[in-house]
Amino acid sequence: MKQKVVVILGATATGKSHCAIELAKKFHGEIISGDSMLVYRGMDIGTAKPTAAELAAAPHHLVDILPPEAGFNVADFQRQAARLIKIINERGRLPIIAGGTGLYIKALLEGYAFSSVEGNGEVRRQLEEEARVLGGDALYERLRQLDPVAAERIHPNNVRRVVRALEAAMGGDGVSASGAAEMPYDAVVIGLAMERGALYERINRRVDAMLAAGLEQEVRGLLARGVSPACQSMQSIGYRQMVWYINGSMSYAEAVEKLKQATRNFAKRQITWYKKMPYIEWLHLDAEPNYDEVVGRICEILVEKKFSLYNDNI
Repeated sequence: MKQKVVVILGATATGKSHCAIELAKKFHGEIISGDSMLVYRGMDIGTAKPTAAELAAAPHHLVDILPPEAGFNVADFQRQAARLIKIINERGRLPIIAGGTGLYIKALLEGYAFSSVEGNGEVRRQLEEEARVLGGDALYERLRQLDPVAAERIHPNNVRRVVRALEAAMGGDGVSASGAAEMPYDAVVIGLAMERGALYERINRRVDAMLAAGLEQEVRGLLARGVSPACQSMQSIGYRQMVWYINGSMSYAEAVEKLKQATRNFAKRQITWYKKMPYIEWLHLDAEPNYDEVVGRICEILVEKKFSLYNDNI
């Protein structure tokens, strides 16, 4: 029998974490973060990490497990999430994945295989030749399709970094050409969707809230501790733009605008990525959602899918 798992996904700022927590309360659930940035300790504001009260409201996993200097990739996530899904099922509770890193979720749910040829010189030579013949833009587009998280951190003109990221995505840090013959889990995958204009307005407000909460101070603190601006975590949205401001590369206003634009672009890419996952059941949210109603609808879907054994009230 396949292990059960529920996934709540959607673009950034759609309320995934809130819904997952409320669902966990109702269905004896434990939450597995599917966000590539929540693993890092001390990076709370820029990652929109759940508050201490929210983390205490339901068991959470894959949150605050690594220092900012550490690397974390899709293969790491797949391995750890699979282990947690098994453990949580065995203790009679419901694993609920909350996250917006589409590659991570897709690789887990579709049982992608991972190779171990990281650093393969032949792969690198082939990619370098492809860049020479087809141009750097074509290579960057391949990276964007295969690993949009990595692509977000790299400028398209930096061919060397694009090659290294593609090499990783095709080897030890990435996915093979196809997934398993069938999905390895009994999964219910819920997507939260919102009209684009309303979503962008929520994103802008979220960025303003992060800044008011002390994003600049958080980044300054990380730099003061010796965290390199070049490490993976500091190349992410929010941290990268604040570093640009702090090191004098641009004004505060410019950095804030870059941050908002990058977040909106990221949301657009998330939406595009999710189109590759036809098994998502989409819920369309209002501009100001009533999350009690949204969670109620998710509960109805779980009952329809025979997940009601996790709810004592059904």
